[in-house]
Amino acid sequence: MQARTPFRLDPRCGLHQPRTLADLGRALGTRLAPLGEEAYGRALLAIDEAGRVYSLDHAGEWFLGRSVDAAVGTLVLGLRQERLRTAD
Repeated sequence: MQARTPFRLDPRCGLHQPRTLADLGRALGTRLAPLGEEAYGRALLAIDEAGRVYSLDHAGEWFLGRSVDAAVGTLVLGLRQERLRTAD
């Protein structure tokens, strides 16, 4: 369990970070689009073509869930986020 995280679902939050989304999308083998923000702008929420949701912050990239509903549950309930490993 982690602390609950305030978030906002608004794709406009990530419009200024297309390169960041493109770079992570290449590493994951998918395309990403902005979905919103977490912790009052300290993290960017993104969604891929399959509907999986990620969070990107200064500490790394995190997998939140296989759907928007699962990701919202992770944030609201304060569940542990899985850190992405894009390179070994």
